[in-house]
Amino acid sequence: MKNFIGLIIIILLVSSCDIQQKKEAKLPDVDVDVNTKAGQIPTFDIDWADVNVGTKTRKVTIPKVVIVMEEEEVEVPFIDVDMPNSGEKEELTLNVEAEVTGKEHSIEIKEIIASNDKLYVISELKELDQDLSDKKLRVSDRVILNAPDLNVKHIIIGEKPDRVFNDQYKYVKNINSFKSKLKNSKVIFTK
Repeated sequence: MKNFIGLIIIILLVSSCDIQQKKEAKLPDVDVDVNTKAGQIPTFDIDWADVNVGTKTRKVTIPKVVIVMEEEEVEVPFIDVDMPNSGEKEELTLNVEAEVTGKEHSIEIKEIIASNDKLYVISELKELDQDLSDKKLRVSDRVILNAPDLNVKHIIIGEKPDRVFNDQYKYVKNINSFKSKLKNSKVIFTK
């Protein structure tokens, strides 16, 4: 089998080039009295196939994923907070987002906890069944808060997706261990 493959390779190499003989072979003249003239080996011009490597511009169809953000009117929870000695209130949209790959996910704000001058927005990130292939997706949820200026911290229950975008939030597996560390806290919103 090896000999057969070698023969095919030799045939392909020979058939892919153009060979032009430049001189004929000439054997040496031999005299009986041992006087000899020099002989001549045949010479050949071999023209191999010209190979040019470069690029050309062609119009081709390639898949692209485009995420279109559209504004829609939706019902968003509204929370009005009155704190003693707090001064003016302002309306603030508390938005939580996660960027995911692999499988589709959902994110939902479950509760908001007030502790001293901080608000903890507790959200839950759940993996769904739909496969995203090699696409990425952002999921989000929001509530509107009318309250004095407070320090807002986002805590997400679930596995942190491996995307840099998600570094802005704290991810926990067990919310009860997090809540046990809070002092003087009060749940002000539950979904």
